[in-house]
Amino acid sequence: MKKNTFKKEERLCNKRSIDDLFHKGSSFVCYPFRIVFMKPGDWQEVGEHPVSVLVSVPKRRIRKAADRNLVKRRIREAYRLQKKELLEDFFVLRNLPVNFVIQYLPSEILDYASLYEKMTGALHRLRTEYAKIYLGESH
Repeated sequence: MKKNTFKKEERLCNKRSIDDLFHKGSSFVCYPFRIVFMKPGDWQEVGEHPVSVLVSVPKRRIRKAADRNLVKRRIREAYRLQKKELLEDFFVLRNLPVNFVIQYLPSEILDYASLYEKMTGALHRLRTEYAKIYLGESH
């Protein structure tokens, strides 16, 4: 059985990739998240992990750094536990690269259980939106 990991290679760190994502990417809101996604550019190498993610909690929404870090930890954990069943079947097996950002929208701190539940819906919607835009499929 493969462990549910979230390695450095799966995190979106490249400044050019992040800028491209926010300027050219598609987005949707699945409250409490806003997901911005796009297929990586030709200049970008797609390695062993074709799915790259960035978690963002704006300072404007949650002022205290400790609280922002808490929310980011909860979001990363919810993503880590669900990515294998919800994303790897679709993106990794089909060898489809995707970069996306998970932005947190509310001003209050939500509990882990609700974030986990909402993450499921957001990742399902990411699959359908990606298929609509880049594969021409309509579900």
